[in-house]
Amino acid sequence: MRAATGATGLGFARPLHDLGRLGRAHEGPAVLRSAAREGRGRAGACRSRRRQSQRGGARGSALVTTSRRAAQGSGARVLLADDEPGIALTLGDALEERGFSVRTVRDTAAALAALEEWQPDVVVSDIRMPGAGGLAVLRRSRELDPERPVLLMTGYATIDQAVEAMQAGALNYVQKPFRNESVVGLVAQAARVRGLEAENERLRERLSSTDAGLSQELIGRSQAMLTVFERIRTVAPTEATVLIQGESGTGKERVAQAIHKLSARSSGPFVALSCAALPESLLEAELFGHERGAFTDAHKERRGRFELADHGTLFLDDIDDMPRAMQVKFLRVLQERSFERLGGETTRHVDIRVIAATKVPLRDEVRAGRFREDLYYRIHVVPVLLPPLRERAGDVQLLAEHLIQRHGAGQAWKLSDATVTALERYPWPGNVRELENAIQRAIALAGPEHELRREHLLPLDTRWRGATEPSGEVRPLAEVLRETERAHIARALASTGGHRTQTAELLGISRKVLWEKLRDLGLDDGKKE
Repeated sequence: MRAATGATGLGFARPLHDLGRLGRAHEGPAVLRSAAREGRGRAGACRSRRRQSQRGGARGSALVTTSRRAAQGSGARVLLADDEPGIALTLGDALEERGFSVRTVRDTAAALAALEEWQPDVVVSDIRMPGAGGLAVLRRSRELDPERPVLLMTGYATIDQAVEAMQAGALNYVQKPFRNESVVGLVAQAARVRGLEAENERLRERLSSTDAGLSQELIGRSQAMLTVFERIRTVAPTEATVLIQGESGTGKERVAQAIHKLSARSSGPFVALSCAALPESLLEAELFGHERGAFTDAHKERRGRFELADHGTLFLDDIDDMPRAMQVKFLRVLQERSFERLGGETTRHVDIRVIAATKVPLRDEVRAGRFREDLYYRIHVVPVLLPPLRERAGDVQLLAEHLIQRHGAGQAWKLSDATVTALERYPWPGNVRELENAIQRAIALAGPEHELRREHLLPLDTRWRGATEPSGEVRPLAEVLRETERAHIARALASTGGHRTQTAELLGISRKVLWEKLRDLGLDDGKKE
């Protein structure tokens, strides 16, 4: 299992010798691996013993060994506490071979000291060893770093002891004898989750260096999102007009909020309006406001969005849907920072920063004659290109875990490996918004199980079939092509906000052919343009 939240959510595991079938089993606590069988020869075994003897005596009877072979892997630091020299040597070597930096100790006092002095990333500790034992190591580790994963080992397993360990926050509870490869796999998984959390926290700290109030909704570690984060930090302190381009559901408004919060206008209002949400007559009144009696239902004067955003930021989403007649009026406000309410004669001046967003390439709209070129150059001062979720390698699991924290009502939900694989393979035509809907649905369907599985997350829509099949499974070509075509057309629809004429142009087919495909593939929602 992969933990959806925190460092304690991987759950209570069966003895790990039941979980893996690869590799060589640890045959007992006192059995050492043959150095010759490992390809090291007698000299390698002597070096290993010499390294132990050099470290021995640093803390009385405690044996302390530090790895020098972490370059091949992650380099994450693993504290291994066990008074059985066989386990300390064989498991320590197995961890080193995977690229971990390992420090071994043989009693509780040395383990507690290493927690503070060495600050490991992962702790693997025996429960029974000289001193207070592994539970004391676990509790102290939680005090120093609540997010640090701790695995406990024991050769004397009892249900009560296991429950106590898990309640104290142990990541997992491993019964001896075990397969070294299984424990190494658990450590690698724990180190990876901790690394993702740490890296994302560093990104948040970088983004919030100018303003601690930066939105916590900007989640990502992919190179594409790192570029977006850097652009936000660069443009936020300026007064430049920003144009955000991204498919529906990519989080354009959250980027606009982040820019506002990092700007000198952060103490002022952030006012948002979608140009696609209102017909032209209502959009004009919403932007400019109106005087009493300006039209039939104008029973009292009303301030528009321009006035409401004074000394702050005005975010106009879906600006590609702004009618051409409205574009002329908006251009004047951008140029002069002044306007009149509907039905009014008084010129009002405003101090606003404008951030606009579009779901389609605005330059293409200019070429097609649907968007004014002069307005395009007014708002296209600093572009920010938001990548679709399918192009954000490594971000899906991170976002899923964040969304589970937000919607999980404080419960510890788990994601199975199969579920994570399905999430990463699915193309997400609805982007982050679709992922959030999937997480909310899964939590509602999972009930008391607290484990989110594929059948909870994946809708009945056949687009998901390709994301859930095991790799290597072969199906009829016509079926695969149909699903691929359906997913591609769905993505095109999402990128144009459901505008079918634009979708047909984007796909290079006629509107008639598009309509036929929508009906045939079950994508026709019955809406007319």
